[in-house]
Amino acid sequence: MQLEPRVQLQIRVFFFFLRFLSPITSVLFGRSFPIGERNIMAMEVTQVLLNAQSIDGAVRKNAEESLKQFQEQNLPVFLVSLSGELANEEKPVETRKLAGLVLKNALDAKEQHRKFELVQRWLSLDSNAKSQIKACLLKTLTSPVSDARSTASQVIAKVAGIELPHKQWPELIGSLLSNIHQLPAHAKQATLETLGYLCEEVSPDVVDQDQVNKILTAVVQGMSSSEGNIDVRLAATTALYNALGFAQANFSNDMERDYIMRVVCEATLSPEVRIRQAAFECLVSISSTYYEKLAPYIQDIFNITAKAVKEDEEPVALQAIEFWSSICDEEIDILEEYGGDFAGDSDIPCFYFIKQALPALVPMLLETLLKQEEDQDQDEGAWNIAMAGGTCLGLVARTVGDDIVPLVVPFIEENISKPDWRQREGATYAFGSILEGPSPEKLIPLVNVALTFMLSALTKDPSSHVKDTTAWTLGRIFEFLHGSVVDSPIISQANCQQIVTVLLQSMKDTPNVAEKACGALYFLAQGYEEMGPSSPLTPFFQEIVQSLLTVTHREDAVESRLRTAAYETLNEVVRCSTDETAPLVLQLVPVIMMELHNTLEGQKLSSDEREKQGELQGLLCGCLQVIIQKLGSSETTKYVFMQYADQIMGLFLRVFACRSATVHEEAMLAIGALAYATGADFAKYMPEFYRYLEMGLQNFEEYQVCAVTVGVVGDISRALEEKIVPYCDGIMTQLLKNLSSNQLHRSVKPPIFSCFGDIALAVGEYFEKYLMWAMSALQSAAELSTHIAGDDELVEYTNSLRNGILEAYSGIFQGFKNSPKTQLLIPYAPHILQFLDGIYMEKDMDDVVMKTAIGVLGDLADTLGSHAGSMIQQSVSSKDFLNECLSSEDLVIKESAEWAKLAIGRAISV
Repeated sequence: MQLEPRVQLQIRVFFFFLRFLSPITSVLFGRSFPIGERNIMAMEVTQVLLNAQSIDGAVRKNAEESLKQFQEQNLPVFLVSLSGELANEEKPVETRKLAGLVLKNALDAKEQHRKFELVQRWLSLDSNAKSQIKACLLKTLTSPVSDARSTASQVIAKVAGIELPHKQWPELIGSLLSNIHQLPAHAKQATLETLGYLCEEVSPDVVDQDQVNKILTAVVQGMSSSEGNIDVRLAATTALYNALGFAQANFSNDMERDYIMRVVCEATLSPEVRIRQAAFECLVSISSTYYEKLAPYIQDIFNITAKAVKEDEEPVALQAIEFWSSICDEEIDILEEYGGDFAGDSDIPCFYFIKQALPALVPMLLETLLKQEEDQDQDEGAWNIAMAGGTCLGLVARTVGDDIVPLVVPFIEENISKPDWRQREGATYAFGSILEGPSPEKLIPLVNVALTFMLSALTKDPSSHVKDTTAWTLGRIFEFLHGSVVDSPIISQANCQQIVTVLLQSMKDTPNVAEKACGALYFLAQGYEEMGPSSPLTPFFQEIVQSLLTVTHREDAVESRLRTAAYETLNEVVRCSTDETAPLVLQLVPVIMMELHNTLEGQKLSSDEREKQGELQGLLCGCLQVIIQKLGSSETTKYVFMQYADQIMGLFLRVFACRSATVHEEAMLAIGALAYATGADFAKYMPEFYRYLEMGLQNFEEYQVCAVTVGVVGDISRALEEKIVPYCDGIMTQLLKNLSSNQLHRSVKPPIFSCFGDIALAVGEYFEKYLMWAMSALQSAAELSTHIAGDDELVEYTNSLRNGILEAYSGIFQGFKNSPKTQLLIPYAPHILQFLDGIYMEKDMDDVVMKTAIGVLGDLADTLGSHAGSMIQQSVSSKDFLNECLSSEDLVIKESAEWAKLAIGRAISV
């Protein structure tokens, strides 16, 4: 495609000046080109793109800098030149591909704020330039070079994702559909691929139903067995996967749904493995998106999946198993939501597909458990048929409960003692997989029989695979069938010692077995958390702690997450320990402090060693956090522990100098715990710690660090109370700045509002100087958080935002209570009541928001007294809301409502 002469001239001029302005252009271009040379623009762009892929770092860096300069100085010409490179059949494949990639990155980004900027930038681009770019992209779809076609497909979808919602490029879909019937096979494949990417990028409500019908018709026709070209059929099958979200109306029409399902099921029998896999991926997606439409097809799907699991290649078999896992997920969600009560008003009844398929499904899954791979225990990312089958079996157990047990027990009994390790491991895996779902009454008799056998297998079985799975299964037994939830305990004083001895012995085994043994010990300790003042683990506490510390020093502790598992287990053992072992926990403090101190000694490390050191520091800070919380919760131990507080804080401050995000986060959390334990005494650490607090609040890139820091500001506010005043200006300024930034991840904003409440509660009427700014931010956010419709994730975020706002209001009102400046809050009361009315009328608040909201209504009445009484009486829904909370089954909501009722009563009667 020939670019417009004006654009060609602009590119030539840019590169002409670039060559004279930049000292590195001789490296980039190799030789000078005369200005009048016809193809100077194309040659220059090509060369820069080639250099950008050079193995020479300096050449590559210079080329990247040139591309950046070009983009900044003349964006329209830059983008047009890239699209021209992508469309030019005479250019090298690698430059065409990179041109397309750079073009795609100029349209999209992962970070929301950056994505928004790029969208606005494209929308404001010169329309002639956009037309040229789009023409080049569409032309590239017919290229014989597959990499160029595929890249163009992705870029077209990105442009469509920006333009279609703004009613721009309306001819795109029609143009793609008209091409599909009159093109060579490779172009048809690229067009179907483009339609697939487009459905991934664009929301279904942007495309009208007539066009959706045409897209689906083209895609499904491309999938049919009459399509002779494998690449076309594969592209169509993949496109259907992305287009399923658009097919709501089509799946509601019996004839259209039958046709789509027939074509998908046919595609699962294709001779080409990639098509079979893609077709099963479509079935998996259909199972979750259109569960309620599956009944007429479920028997056929079972036959198809059973054949694939038994006979097909692994990638296809894995998807066939995934179909049943997905059905389980759907039915578990429905059963949890409706509690098995499916009256006429249920939106989605449960069809009990799993229960009906059980007699055939369970044997099929059990057979997969014997298809293990030799080295699967060593590979952290391993995923194979045996693992997928075991995972699905676990989901089936959660779906049908007790009904699965009699179907699995014979398989366990038959295989558990066989000479072949695969059969012993498969039997153990089957047992471990069904421990969540069935009732304790059904499982405990089996566990009582199996426990001694399994403890013996964990130490004596010759196969590492069997020991690995046995340790995992013991962990599952302790997780689901041990502790206060179970009436008849499986662990007695008699077998407790044997269990501990075996687990500690297994911690010396290979890293994968030792890691699972740590996990089993974790759940063993957790089960004794609520057992009262004495724990059966108390006599073994010191031995357990010592064994775990020994594991952390193993040379192979980095394998199989072993060191992390050992520290996590140590933390749980400490957290669940009783007062009897408090002196031993105190002895652990200097040990962990010394470990942390050793990581801070100034040796020069490689980047890989520094990363490992950072992970270790994070684990040690996490361990100290748990110890601080444990010892700080009792006055006796807190008093003794305080002798270490200065040294611990000194270590944390040194850790911050390392600047690793993980360590920063863990150290920050530990400091929050220390602030809680030391209370007002924490003030002495603030002068030195404040700059790190500020750095954490400014860390938008690693937003989890920022969120944790916001939480720690709350901890410190509660600990210091009015002693935090000298730092409030800086903290509040930064928090307000964070709220107004579109660069900060949205999940950090609700905790910031909660933090306003913590600060206001700590400083009382001193908060007056921030009141106007804080209330303005709260008001804006409150308006945003009502009338929001969206998916579950958005509803969850909205509730989190509302809760943060309400916690802020609550803290502010409680902070000003009994102050002569209470009247400053009166002007804000009508808006707060309006906000409460709004969220009550929406009817989508969760229990947490309900509790906080009724608390705010009470705080309003309690703090403002008679000033609030008349406003609450005039409020649209306060009375209904209060009555609803008073009759709630949730005791916490009910208690808050009773307190609010008393406060409102006092305010009205004044």
